[in-house]
Amino acid sequence: MRRSLVIALALFVLALLFVGGPSLLFSPSTESVSPNETEVSPKMTELEDSESRFWRYLSPEERFKQRSPINVIVRGDVDDVERVLTEASDGDWAEINESEVEAGPETYTLTGGGNRSDDPEDNETAGNEPTVDEPPANDTPNDSEAANDSSGPVPNLEWGEADGGTRYAYLDPGPDEPGYWTTETRQLEDGDYYGQRYHIRLYESPNEDDQWVIMQTHSEHFDWFTLRHRVHGSQDAQTKVENDFMKHPRVDVEEDVRRVYLNNRNSSDADGWATVVDLTGMILLPGAVGLVARRRDRLLRADTGSQTDPERIADRAPSAIDDHLTDVDRRRIAAAYDRIEVGHLLLVGTIVGLYFAVRFGGLGLERHTDFLTPHQIAGLLYPVLAVGIPTATYLVAGTLTRRLDAALVAAGSLAAAIWLDYGYLGVDSLPVDVVLQRMLVVVALGLIAGGAAKRATRESRFNDMLVAGVALWVLVLSGTLLGYF
Repeated sequence: MRRSLVIALALFVLALLFVGGPSLLFSPSTESVSPNETEVSPKMTELEDSESRFWRYLSPEERFKQRSPINVIVRGDVDDVERVLTEASDGDWAEINESEVEAGPETYTLTGGGNRSDDPEDNETAGNEPTVDEPPANDTPNDSEAANDSSGPVPNLEWGEADGGTRYAYLDPGPDEPGYWTTETRQLEDGDYYGQRYHIRLYESPNEDDQWVIMQTHSEHFDWFTLRHRVHGSQDAQTKVENDFMKHPRVDVEEDVRRVYLNNRNSSDADGWATVVDLTGMILLPGAVGLVARRRDRLLRADTGSQTDPERIADRAPSAIDDHLTDVDRRRIAAAYDRIEVGHLLLVGTIVGLYFAVRFGGLGLERHTDFLTPHQIAGLLYPVLAVGIPTATYLVAGTLTRRLDAALVAAGSLAAAIWLDYGYLGVDSLPVDVVLQRMLVVVALGLIAGGAAKRATRESRFNDMLVAGVALWVLVLSGTLLGYF
């Protein structure tokens, strides 16, 4: 029993160091990504030479809840907007199956509590920048921030039609006409349903003569533990849309594209700035965008400078490390090396392989099978994650002798697979509840592996570590599906 407690403690330390530590350091708190259920008085935004106005947030219901901030405004027709985006990527149209619906509002939260502030400077009008009036109750001033540039390259994917959960925009047609709630005019997506994708909701002006389209963009990924999409930011998607507009040959980057402050920062990375694009009076030439995009890509590739030679660094690394090792360190490393068995490597490959078999299996079935719905794909692959990984871990760990070795290798392998998966998806921040869930599944799998080792099964196959690991695994996965994580 004492040995089991020591192993369990070691697993919690490993999960905290390799899952919880980095995640909690860089991830937002649960409160900063939880839905803001407080209803507010709407503060409307209007554009120059336009009678109609819009509220700067979207809501999951017909109430003024500051859920998803508007972050792109385009002066032009919705068909022109869609044409520019799709042609800018020079890609094929891909209509998402109607069964590819989004999860509930809590999964798609883009809100952050305590940020419902508005700047008095918004009341000024300059060119086509938004004008704000009707200040809401109980709002406090908040200084505006500089727009953040995207860190890293923007993926060049393909915009296509998308279906998703309903979000309502509040529009005011103008004098003598009442405001009303409306659903999106159109939705576009860019990416993979079972991987990472960008999602746009477009809402057209209530007056045809006003010619504006407001958009809400965000990045989301499919979480196989919850079987739902989870929004992980809006900045990257906004930058992607902004860049796609700038690729069009008839868009003047200096004059037609800019950012204005709407003061609707309401998520972990939404800074309150909206991209404004002017397409009015522009004659769109289908097919021209792809040529320009390819030419710009060639110029960017040609301008790429030389990078550091990795081989030169690798040659110097062993000697630099060896200089700092003591004799005791060398003996410990040698002892750890002697304990490595083929079963350890097999256990690592099994866990990581099954984890990514689910991720890439979903992507492959999505791309190459038209007869399977998203729910059927999930039904096929989720058992591999929920049942296959712990079962395979138990079988492979049963060939190992030491309980601690089996537990740490299994837990470390799952932690590595989780981080590699998030790196592949481009996710760099997680809510605290997700971090805690991942820590618990890492501990649970480690307990299962430790309970399967030969020294743990000398008296009984159903030992305390195995029972605790299976119970924790089932409890965490069930709680995740029921929405507790």
